[in-house]
Amino acid sequence: MRYSSCTWHWWTAFFNRDSDYGSRLIMTNSSPKPQPVSQPESDKYWDGLKGEKIWLQRCKTTGKYQFYPRSISIHDPESGPEAIEWIQASGKATLYTYTIVHIAPHFGFTQDIPYIAALVELDEGVIIPTNIVGVSPEPENLQIGMKLKPVFDHQNNGYSLLKFTPE
Repeated sequence: MRYSSCTWHWWTAFFNRDSDYGSRLIMTNSSPKPQPVSQPESDKYWDGLKGEKIWLQRCKTTGKYQFYPRSISIHDPESGPEAIEWIQASGKATLYTYTIVHIAPHFGFTQDIPYIAALVELDEGVIIPTNIVGVSPEPENLQIGMKLKPVFDHQNNGYSLLKFTPE
């Protein structure tokens, strides 16, 4: 029987694991949640959340907003970084879509399940990933298009996370 090189490499990697391989994969209920990573183009966004403000980038040439923060406009990339300006968002949003999470995607979230992961559309037109809080995670409590207001979840690590709750 002949094996493809792909299969051969997979089995080689499988059988030649070091003895510590399994311990590197094990996490416990006390595992920390993944944390945001601030970068120069997103510092204003994260700093704004600490002060309970939502800052969005807007393209100066087209007037369109963008999220997540980037170093150039997605609406006019040829203009370069000088085409970007920061505007404080209203915070008003509507529920675009959601799912109720019953299986934690990371061990750091096991204490939170079930919870509502959602995409919300801000009045400025951008759609952002978030969590819906302040309501029981049951489908009858959620309706696509429902009005939402921001909640700022201040973390111990110095970051604040943007979440939403029904108006």
